[in-house]
Amino acid sequence: MKNNLTNFGFNFGRNSAHTARTMMLNELQTLLAYVNNPIAEKSDYRRVVEDENCLSKRSGKTRTLSFRHLTELYGLDPDILLFRVLLFLWGRDPAAQPQLALLCAYARDTLLRSAVPLVLDLPNGARLSRETMEEFIEGLEPGRFSPATLKSTAQNLNSSLTQSGHLNGRVRKIRDRVTVSSGSISYALFMGYLTGARGEFLFRSEYIKLLDCPFDKAIELAEEASRKGWVVFKRVGDVIEVLFPNLINQKEMELLQ
Repeated sequence: MKNNLTNFGFNFGRNSAHTARTMMLNELQTLLAYVNNPIAEKSDYRRVVEDENCLSKRSGKTRTLSFRHLTELYGLDPDILLFRVLLFLWGRDPAAQPQLALLCAYARDTLLRSAVPLVLDLPNGARLSRETMEEFIEGLEPGRFSPATLKSTAQNLNSSLTQSGHLNGRVRKIRDRVTVSSGSISYALFMGYLTGARGEFLFRSEYIKLLDCPFDKAIELAEEASRKGWVVFKRVGDVIEVLFPNLINQKEMELLQ
């Protein structure tokens, strides 16, 4: 299963962009608006970041690092299924962009994936300090990070989850609930489908939970996405089927099967 998921764009390696950056939502939004081409190649993204400096970075080194981290988080390659589907939904549901970015980064960044449950388990209105995130990261692999890297990584993770809407506040981070939409639900359902969930279980996957979305609301948004043609949603009594004919090609379906 992991081999297929890796082919689709999931990543299970230990390296994490969050040791150096956040999930870079603003940079991703700027880059995708600048390129605005669903069939752009990875080389096109590299050129506009490194040569045209579309992200307005001060040095060539910073441009190169920015491209590397964006690639780690999102792939930036139309041959990578997770990125291609993110791109499909990105312009169709702009309100979903923070959650689309988080879902993709969650699938590709192991450290972010490990840290998310700490935030999801917090009650609404609870505070999450940087020190609490530091302790959590240290507990995952004691001694892996220096104190300075531990501090910056905790700040980056908290910032990413603020960008996605799970936390609010610049310094004092408070647990909040995500405002979810049909685009982010479509992406979450799609990720669940790739990992083997079907029927009702698609609406109870870790990706739906990541969006703070209860079952009934997810069903409602899936119906909306189906009316828009992004997914195919069918429900007869307790039997649910969700298909993705506009998001996945025949070769990829063969890999799934």
